[in-house]
Amino acid sequence: MLKTFAELSTPLVADACVRLGVPLRPAPPGIGAVVPGHRIAGRALPTRHYGSVDVFLEAFTDARPGDVLVIDNGGRQDEACVGDLLCLEAQAAGLAGAVIWGLHRDTPELAEIGLPVFSYGRSAPGPVRLAEREPEALISARFGAHLITADDLVFGDDDGVLFVPADRADEVLATARTLWETERAQADRIRAGETLRRQTAFDDFLARRAADPSYTFRRHLRRVGGAVEE
Repeated sequence: MLKTFAELSTPLVADACVRLGVPLRPAPPGIGAVVPGHRIAGRALPTRHYGSVDVFLEAFTDARPGDVLVIDNGGRQDEACVGDLLCLEAQAAGLAGAVIWGLHRDTPELAEIGLPVFSYGRSAPGPVRLAEREPEALISARFGAHLITADDLVFGDDDGVLFVPADRADEVLATARTLWETERAQADRIRAGETLRRQTAFDDFLARRAADPSYTFRRHLRRVGGAVEE
């Protein structure tokens, strides 16, 4: 999955979801890679954190190579729920990385381990609480406004994290690649001196919009074959 995603990006995947009518489910703004430049792609392995790492260790027993640990820590800003030992164990279990709705710690060690981890940021204190475990602890994970299960795939890069239904992933990635090819061609033409306004027949758009105020730029782009926005 990471190889397929290698030349793409989360903005392209997001645009592909919009074009295909696939629900757009981004992680909340501010979720980013511990190490800039790290990328992540794989099946979601959902877990809910209650103050102890036992739930993560239990999740690893059923993990498949390439899974991405999706941790629901309620977006808490008062504790870190992932550190170096957990990341080493995740790596040993064959996971491709982790995304945390919350915070991490042991930042230098995580960078040395090299396992891609995405979170809100770093915090020295770990959990001092122990909440009651829910029946859904290993079935689903809340991540912002979204509920993530093993039926989802996770994609992450420097622009953020997205969750995509696994049964729509092939068409989403194929559409993202088409958009990438179109945008790269447009970028090359701009560098060669052909402005984006000329490529998109922007004067024609302005004339059509003057005659029909309901004529949108997105509708125009679909007519002329551009890929600036969805």
